Amino acid sequence: MTKENPTDLKSVKESTYFVKPDLSEAKKRGKSTVQVIPFEKLPEGMQQIGKGKYYLLKTYGCQMNSRDSETMAGILETMGYQVTDEEKVADIILFNTCAIRENAEDKVFGGLGRLKHLKLEKPELILGVAGCMPQEEKVVNKILKSYQHVDMIFGTHNIHRLPHLLKDAMFNKEMVIEVWSKEGDVVEEMPVQRENGLKAFVNIMYGCDKFCTYCIVPYTRGKERSRRPEDVIAEVKELAKLGYKEVTLLGQNVNAYGKDLEIDYGFGDLLEALRNVAIPRIRFTTSHPKDFDDHLIEVLTKKGNLVEHIHLPFQSGNTVILKKMARKYTREEYLQLVSRIKKAIPDVVLTTDIIVGFPGETEEQFLDTLSLVAEVGFDSAYTFIYSPREGTPAAKMEDSVPDEIKKDRLQRLHELQNRISREKNEALQGKVVEVLVEGESKNNAEVLSGRTRTNKLINFRGDKQLIGTFVYVRITDPKTWTLRGEVMENPEEDKVHAFN
Repeated sequence: MTKENPTDLKSVKESTYFVKPDLSEAKKRGKSTVQVIPFEKLPEGMQQIGKGKYYLLKTYGCQMNSRDSETMAGILETMGYQVTDEEKVADIILFNTCAIRENAEDKVFGGLGRLKHLKLEKPELILGVAGCMPQEEKVVNKILKSYQHVDMIFGTHNIHRLPHLLKDAMFNKEMVIEVWSKEGDVVEEMPVQRENGLKAFVNIMYGCDKFCTYCIVPYTRGKERSRRPEDVIAEVKELAKLGYKEVTLLGQNVNAYGKDLEIDYGFGDLLEALRNVAIPRIRFTTSHPKDFDDHLIEVLTKKGNLVEHIHLPFQSGNTVILKKMARKYTREEYLQLVSRIKKAIPDVVLTTDIIVGFPGETEEQFLDTLSLVAEVGFDSAYTFIYSPREGTPAAKMEDSVPDEIKKDRLQRLHELQNRISREKNEALQGKVVEVLVEGESKNNAEVLSGRTRTNKLINFRGDKQLIGTFVYVRITDPKTWTLRGEVMENPEEDKVHAFN
């Protein structure tokens, strides 16, 4: 497909550089064994192609996307490129995209449109779109029609192919489109360029098989594939050697880890092994209530480097709506799980995700969501108005909830959750908490900022040399979303509440 005639779809389809996604293919779940393969060597001529050149990555969406961007950055830097945050300086600009909600897509298309003038001024600039959005055929078609200045499009399954795709885009002068509908193998030993030496994301698995009716992720991320335990453990051990203080284990549904392995090994087993690695803190996200088993709860009670924070999305407090969402649990089952967790880990902090205005949701059903929020007492929640995604079953349901009612319900949910969040934080008044100091506050360079074991953000004054260390902070001024405190002069004398 030449840049001079980018809308000639017949020539595009005949091109070896054109592989479009297919949602029906993406939905299929085969029983074939996923192979583990090493990252292949850079193609001929690409070893130092980026020497003296710069790349810019624009990342949207979840932690998984952030981790993918770290891999893209690592690959580009193995080719000699250096990072920049200036568009006019960049020789490569990649959009790593999210498909969860429409506003995320709008931001990407807005950015692509804005860069058209820069591409005209600088024809050698390589402009690419990667991640979840290209896994949708309608997105690829829209780029072909309206954003012909884009040079390359690839998806979530072939990030390891970036050097080859980049080579094709640079030397064949054609728009390169390679989006695999079916997931490939698990690729190990890929380069990575993490943002800092303090906190790190570690993939333990890829994909999702839950197929919630509102969610596009099982189509864009493919079937569940677990990394081998030894590979995950080795990566975390290496991060410990490098001095990292916190690791977050990533998966679309971490509780399903190991179900596809040929050995009897689950997420609880993995966490048990990682308890013995010298990383001070280990987190994980995201959990699906259906797969949160008692063995996992038992392991989490041992604490140590396993923190007392669990993100446990429930999405709706009404069983009828949960069934329409295909969440595979009832309201009662979710509350029973919460009860077991709280009994085993009394100081646990729970956070969640909630959707309001799902197709057909009545006022009574929404009130069930409010009552569940009140009963559980979440410390915080990510709340969303339902957004239909083309290709999902829910998008075909009659959306009978007017926008003004959706907005009203979201506002009422916010009011309730904000009150609970404030009460939870106020209960910490005067307590001493362990804080990993992450850096300066975004709003005041004179103030330091960090997080507790339960992932609460806390601001306090202190020496810049504390950045990257653990300190004990007494909470003096709890707010709704953040905490304020003062560093303890003699932390050994007052550690009673140091693990909040």
